[in-house]
Amino acid sequence: MCETNQKSSKKTPRVATGDRAILPEGAKTIPVYIMGKKYEVPETLTIMKAMEFAGFKFLRGAGCRGGICGACPTVYRMAGDYKLHFGLACQTVVEADMYLAQIPFFPANRANYSIEEIGGLPEAIHALYPELFRCVACNQCTKACPMDVDVLGYISALKQGNIEKAARLSFDCIQCGLCASRCMGEIPQYHAAQLARRVYGRYILPHAEHLKTRVKAIEDGRYRTMLSELSTMSKEELEKRYVEREREPDFAERGSWQPKESRYL
Repeated sequence: MCETNQKSSKKTPRVATGDRAILPEGAKTIPVYIMGKKYEVPETLTIMKAMEFAGFKFLRGAGCRGGICGACPTVYRMAGDYKLHFGLACQTVVEADMYLAQIPFFPANRANYSIEEIGGLPEAIHALYPELFRCVACNQCTKACPMDVDVLGYISALKQGNIEKAARLSFDCIQCGLCASRCMGEIPQYHAAQLARRVYGRYILPHAEHLKTRVKAIEDGRYRTMLSELSTMSKEELEKRYVEREREPDFAERGSWQPKESRYL
C-alpha cells in the first residue's frame, strides 16, 4: 500500500504498482468503458493498470510492460469525439469517458522467404509484398502508429526502391500492427518494414571491420580462459569483481581511455 505524508497539509495520491494496482486513500477516480462496461478507475493509471484494477487479467497481450514489445495496442474513443485514437496500454494514461478496445494481435499476411536467397534488390521486396503499390497515401497508417513512426514515409521509400531509407524510417517499429488495421489498401506495413531492415542489414549496410576481428578472436579461443575462470567463481566473488572493476570515466573523450588490464581487448 502507498502511504501519504501526514505532516503535509496537501495529500498527493500515489498509485501502487504491481500485478494489480491498489487504490490509495484519497485518490480520484474517473469513469472509463472497457469492452462497453463502465468502471471507476484511478486517474493516474495506465490503460493496462486500469484494466487490472477493474478486475481484468492479462493472459496475453502484455509482454514487456515498457513500450517495447508491441503486444498491447489499444484503440479508444473519447466521449463526443468522432476520432479513433491509438496507443499502447502500458504507456497511455486513462482519461475520463475513454472507451477502450484492445487488439493484442492483429492478423496480417506475412511473406515466406529466405533472407539468404532473396538478395538485396528492391524488386525482391516488391515481389513478396506487391500490395505495397495499393497505397493511396491516405496516411492513416502513420496516424495509427503509437511510436510516431513515419509509416507512409517508409512505404513510399519501399515503392521507390530505397531500402536504406525504409529501414531507417521504420527502425522504431514495434510490430504492433495498428498501421495495418487502418490501411484501406490492406498492406501489412510492419512486415514489409521488417523485411526491409533485414535486407538492409544483410546486403547493404557495410560490415564493421572491428566486428570481424572480434569474431575471429572468439573463434580462436582468446576468451576461453577468462570465461572458465568466471564460471568457477562464487556469486560473492563475482559481485566483488564487478564492483571493483576498472571503469571508463564518465566524461572521457572518445578513444582516449584504455584499461590497465588489456589482455582481452
